[in-house]
Amino acid sequence: MVKIRVAIAEDDFRVADIHEKFLNRFEEIEVIGKALNAKQTIEILDQQKPDLLLLDVYMPDQLGSDLLPVIRQKYKQVDILMITAATDKEILEKALHYGVEYFLIKPVKMERFYQIIEEYLNKYQLLQSKREIDQDFVDLIFNKSSTSTTEQETSLPKGIDEITLSKVRTVLEISNKGLSAEQVGAQIGASRTTARRYLEYLISARECKAEVVYGAVGRPERKYYKI
Repeated sequence: MVKIRVAIAEDDFRVADIHEKFLNRFEEIEVIGKALNAKQTIEILDQQKPDLLLLDVYMPDQLGSDLLPVIRQKYKQVDILMITAATDKEILEKALHYGVEYFLIKPVKMERFYQIIEEYLNKYQLLQSKREIDQDFVDLIFNKSSTSTTEQETSLPKGIDEITLSKVRTVLEISNKGLSAEQVGAQIGASRTTARRYLEYLISARECKAEVVYGAVGRPERKYYKI
């Protein structure tokens, strides 16, 4: 599994450590550096080339929001998640202008943080899996949809998003045999735990079924089949 490289720019080392420990829960993520100020942030971007930057606003030498033009000019490949205590509308407008993926206001609820990271991982993995796109794919990426799809998304339970659900459905549809949660996770680029959550949801929605299969050494394994 190719891991997403994440850098943390946060002037409070204790908060940075909390963020790092939280991100380490995700198998798909590798924290490659932490910066306590704007200067160190630029150095990490130069040397480590992260995929995602968690960026604070209030840093001792320069506002994180003032780094946005520089980052977008020199490090176009990096996605940005701003986590800040700043509540000025101008900072939000600047974040939107420079293509910040997400904007979280401190104190951040871990539940919301988890949801954002899951959404980011799903979008990242979906983009990596496609070479050609159509309008449905674009709508998924930009969270736009028809009325019927929107109604379906709003009815989805917590922890289930339409992008990942669509990927799991596709994997089951093209398979001519039962798949384990680990096999599904490998095909969609997610952890076994994440894949199992979506598979169990599809069972509850009566879109797939599960059977316990015993291997050569008698070890039971749960296999999922498209109905």
